[in-house]
Amino acid sequence: MIEEPLPTGAAKAAAVREMFDRIAPRYDALNRLFSLGLDQRWRRRALDLIEVGPSDRIIDLACGTGDLVELAETRGAQVVGVDFARQMLHGAQRRQTKARFVQCDGARLPFRTASATVVTCGFALRNFVSLPHVFVELARVLEPGGRVALIDVDRPRSSMLRIGHSLYFDRVVPWVGGVLSDRSAYRYLPRSTAYLPPAPELLRSIEAAGFSRSERSTLMGGAAQIITAVRAERT
Repeated sequence: MIEEPLPTGAAKAAAVREMFDRIAPRYDALNRLFSLGLDQRWRRRALDLIEVGPSDRIIDLACGTGDLVELAETRGAQVVGVDFARQMLHGAQRRQTKARFVQCDGARLPFRTASATVVTCGFALRNFVSLPHVFVELARVLEPGGRVALIDVDRPRSSMLRIGHSLYFDRVVPWVGGVLSDRSAYRYLPRSTAYLPPAPELLRSIEAAGFSRSERSTLMGGAAQIITAVRAERT
């Protein structure tokens, strides 16, 4: 079967928002299932890498149903969760955290310049229309020395691991996701990795937006990745 081309521009934004509104009710359960329970460990690892603590003011970008928001709050941080999809935010609000939640576009955040010390984002980079624009906006809302931690999927570089990963990610995940939730959404998931640029290009794009000390950590043999960086001093 020939796949339709992945959407771009405004069509992508509309499709992503509608899709996440649709799958919100079972989103957490399927995340745990498909990551074999590792997704929360990866979120905690991201917070460890940028040393999130009680003095931090965090914007959690594309917060979904609030996993990273809740984990950051356990470290004493003040958190605002933002997401494009209203139903995802409704799920986050049911956690009854102290966080504030805002529906908005990640490339146009309704926050003052230099108002945050940390920005996090879990498994959503490939869903934005323009990553360079998002990175520039993250640099704007972060104070100098502020940190980012961005988690997303990836594909292993090892040929052996890549074969096994492709069998699971490209075939098992869409099939199970279709049975338990939404067929088209979980067919999109593996295909959406095509939106992510190669690691060197991704790091260059972050640094071009105003960050320094960008680093990439791989997880589970390269099936996922964490990008960290520090907001450079403003000129």
